[in-house]
Amino acid sequence: MDSTLETNQQKEKLLKALYTLQLKSNTTLQTASPLLSSQRGMGMVTQLQVHQLADKTKSLCRDLDNIKNLLHYRQDELVQQIRNPTGSRYGCVSGIHCSWDGSVYLTAEGAPWVHVLSSTGQVLKSLPCWQTGREGDSFLPEDVTVTRAGMVAVADMINEAVWVFNPHSSPSKGEWIKIGKVGCPRGIGVDSMGKILIADYAQGQVCSFALDHAFKTLNIRSVPNLQGPRYISPAPNGGFVVSEECGDVKVFMSSHKLLCSLSTKYGHQFGNPAGVCIDREGSVVVADEQHRTVHLFPESGAPVCLVSAGLRRPAGVACSPFGHLFVADTGENCVKVFKYHMRPRQPLGTL
Repeated sequence: MDSTLETNQQKEKLLKALYTLQLKSNTTLQTASPLLSSQRGMGMVTQLQVHQLADKTKSLCRDLDNIKNLLHYRQDELVQQIRNPTGSRYGCVSGIHCSWDGSVYLTAEGAPWVHVLSSTGQVLKSLPCWQTGREGDSFLPEDVTVTRAGMVAVADMINEAVWVFNPHSSPSKGEWIKIGKVGCPRGIGVDSMGKILIADYAQGQVCSFALDHAFKTLNIRSVPNLQGPRYISPAPNGGFVVSEECGDVKVFMSSHKLLCSLSTKYGHQFGNPAGVCIDREGSVVVADEQHRTVHLFPESGAPVCLVSAGLRRPAGVACSPFGHLFVADTGENCVKVFKYHMRPRQPLGTL
């Protein structure tokens, strides 16, 4: 059978099934609602039948959520590879952050640089990580984020510090401000309140703090008892998401109380979770270094595998506001860009 014809038949079958469910549920609801409100009992409907229908409905809703998600997302749709601007002299790409305007911030293992790229991979700016502008005083950023004020912030494990680049301190180049000591920061992010989030790998905790105008830390809080926290990202509820090496990915509320672990909530088995981020719809995206995959965890429905092949050692991940997924592939020393978000076609003449 012609593949196009077979696909069209499957589309028709799916839409017919969804329409039948909608029609039957509406008809039953229109019949049941007035009868239930006008009589004292349940007629001949038994308690067992109510429980069975409730269970079937819950299962069917899960199936419908899965169908919706599988239609909404795409797998392994690689659209671009961006080479490491530093080259292979220092090390491979590791930390990545995508800002609201689509700019991409990139760090590499062992490289004293933060590169700012356009959404198409063009290098817009390179920030040398030198404390006083001299190469001898360089530091090595592990991960990168952008503060609410638009300043670049990086985690520095070796010096146990966070560095914030202040572009206004020098008329020509700006300078890095050292925020220390903050444990052993491996991952870095900024929450919805503008506080800096730190995944403290050695101490097994997440720290959060605000910065005043003089770059002094305020309102320091910590979440202990984590197993090798690596990467961290703000969550839609005002909390954060953190990956644990060889363990799990956990979601915390704004109160810093554990909301859930993704392995428990979704029944998903991680190998070595690495980069985490939140996409524009609030779903959690996780790169698994051991399994060489990237999965999306939606609010409703089962996990969706966005990247199942073509990765050697995925590290940091970031979602752009334009529906693209950026994966820092340390194994191939490049950033791989995937189209993972499917938008329905807009009729002509509409915005």
